[in-house]
Amino acid sequence: MPSLQDMYNEPKPLTAHEKAAILFIAIGGDYAAKVFEHMDEDEIESITLEIANNRHVSVEQKATVISEFYQLMMANDYISTGGLEYAQSVLEKALGAEKATEILNRLTTSLQVRPFEFLRKTDPSQLLNFLQNEHPQTIALVMAYLSPDQAGIVMSGLSVDAQADVAKRIALMDRTSPDVIREVERVLEKKLSSLSTQDFTIAGGVPSVVEILNRVDRSTERAIIESLEVDSPELAEEIKQLMFVFEDIIMLDDRSLQLVLREVDTKDLSLAMKATSDEVAEKIYKNMSKRAADMLKEEISYMGPVKIRDVEEAQTKVVNIIRTMEDKGQIVIVRGGGEGMLV
Repeated sequence: MPSLQDMYNEPKPLTAHEKAAILFIAIGGDYAAKVFEHMDEDEIESITLEIANNRHVSVEQKATVISEFYQLMMANDYISTGGLEYAQSVLEKALGAEKATEILNRLTTSLQVRPFEFLRKTDPSQLLNFLQNEHPQTIALVMAYLSPDQAGIVMSGLSVDAQADVAKRIALMDRTSPDVIREVERVLEKKLSSLSTQDFTIAGGVPSVVEILNRVDRSTERAIIESLEVDSPELAEEIKQLMFVFEDIIMLDDRSLQLVLREVDTKDLSLAMKATSDEVAEKIYKNMSKRAADMLKEEISYMGPVKIRDVEEAQTKVVNIIRTMEDKGQIVIVRGGGEGMLV
């Protein structure tokens, strides 16, 4: 049993402001000033007073406060990354169960960690897919703790009947037992964790269509595009924009490129080449006379800074000429590696 003398000599626990003052002293004036920028005046005043009154900070105090601060920040990062259960697991492995519980209790009390924090950083579309098959009461409970933007996206994606049901449940929701919230969190976090470990692959989409159309014959490509222009004009245009881009000029044979260059305005060509690769530029120069190539190089060098939008518009003009000439059969664009070409 400690004596009265020992009890009197035992140092008092540091207050939050005293710990903050020691931390600010430890990190130095420059960093402390940067942190002050994110604090309100009352906090700054209280901590500044503690710093002024703290004339001596021992090495042990500094080490203890910095260690505690580091542990709290790591715990907060674990919570943000994977939720309270994940943070508890990691901290227990690193520090033991007792210390982990102590840190999380202190952190959740000071920061008031909101339930379902692990869902607040989930992509809204993935969140919708994840929640839409849950019970309406579960969806309502989760949405009540999401950010308004996230909740709005989830609500918009639900069926009309589910929207009304969930909205009603949120409106009538009063207080929910912490035990219920923790249990729902545990179940949902486990489900989300199992989903995130599955091997999802990205397939389909406009780029996939373009890859396929670039490898079919011209008549098949034209038939598909014409059909899409009737059913989905915007999609058809998006696909056409990707079917042949300015950099694909290197796919043209020399004779076809020479025919194209005769139709392209020099000003459009120089502007289009302002941001192109060396490979494309070399291909173009090679198919011009030396005099014409030198004049084009000189015009580009004297052009100065230009807007990206203007360059893109010039490249589009050149591409449109190429497409028109291909449609008329004046040039050939080699597709799919050039299989089946007769020379």
